[in-house]
Amino acid sequence: MDRLYIRMTIVHGGGLTPMKKIADFAELYHVRTGCHGATDLSPVCMAAALHFDIAIHNFGIQEHMPHTDETDAVFPHQYVFKDGMMHPGDAPGLGVDLDEQLASKYPYQRAYLPINRKLDALSDW
Repeated sequence: MDRLYIRMTIVHGGGLTPMKKIADFAELYHVRTGCHGATDLSPVCMAAALHFDIAIHNFGIQEHMPHTDETDAVFPHQYVFKDGMMHPGDAPGLGVDLDEQLASKYPYQRAYLPINRKLDALSDW
């Protein structure tokens, strides 16, 4: 039997509580989780995903892409990637802080996903 995964982020799944409900339902059908961990999501989301991963029975895999040094400096965190595994750390809460003074040096710049053109129709991602 092929392994099946639900691939979502905590933020796109509605937060920790809705994701837990989705994971519980998926478990009935032997479907595992595979939380998205790309760099378009903050270290806060990565930490939330790690805590979610260790709280469910049908954890499958955690995607991880390292953030830039600047992002890690703005969001100091306790989680680490070591020996092929993610460790959430033992700090209270999610274990992520925010350096607001440093963050002010990086003003928000809105970015868009590319738009696909198919024949005469436009669709976004």
